[in-house]
Amino acid sequence: MRAFKIRSLILAVMRALKIPFLLEAIKLLRRHPRKFFRKICSIFRPMRDDYRRLFKMRLSQWLIYHQNNIVFDKCYWMGVCTLKNPLDTWIYQEIIYDVQPDVIVEIGSAHGGSTLYFAHLLDLLGKGKVISIDINRDTFNIKHDRIIVITGDSSSPEVVEQVSELCHDKSVLVMHDGDHSREQVLKDLHNYSKFVSLNSYLIVEGGIIDLFKPGDGIGRWYEGPLLAVEQFLVRTLTLLLMQSANVTF
Repeated sequence: MRAFKIRSLILAVMRALKIPFLLEAIKLLRRHPRKFFRKICSIFRPMRDDYRRLFKMRLSQWLIYHQNNIVFDKCYWMGVCTLKNPLDTWIYQEIIYDVQPDVIVEIGSAHGGSTLYFAHLLDLLGKGKVISIDINRDTFNIKHDRIIVITGDSSSPEVVEQVSELCHDKSVLVMHDGDHSREQVLKDLHNYSKFVSLNSYLIVEGGIIDLFKPGDGIGRWYEGPLLAVEQFLVRTLTLLLMQSANVTF
């Protein structure tokens, strides 16, 4: 145990002093002197202008750039527009693998790229269905054996009842990317949170619009999902506290 601690300490000091980097440089110099000196020259060479401009962006600037130039025109899954940040889709596969849901409820599908993506992930898991809920199917032309299409207002009693029947006794993951207004998101949180199984998630997208200003490419003139989530959590926590204290009205 003592030897292990000493070794860990030595490695930590080496990393702090960038010794591995220096050792790598010495090794390159010995084996390939020309490559070493080319690398040294590259250190002093100015970065390309196009990359320098991108690297100078703040995170907020990059998010606006991505929203205006990437997400609506350049993000596809198997040729179908997804309208999602690729970084988010990677996190989704981690969540889906971790939860192993029997049902994924997707509120808001648009073109269906993300719907198809979820179905393909479930193919890899060998189980599950995707319930796609959207009020408009003009751009949705996706078909897959794992996809169940429900067309209508996500907050309508008829749609909620259909979803309830499909989710009965199932492990469920809910993803909201539909109408981003505070009022609609709050309705859907109340209606669909009851379907979420233990150790699963109800994921609400689009909360970032509440952090930006209207007209900057992301912000909107209406209150959005982040405020709805905060209101929902406060109300839910309050109810839980009252229940635990046996408070009645």
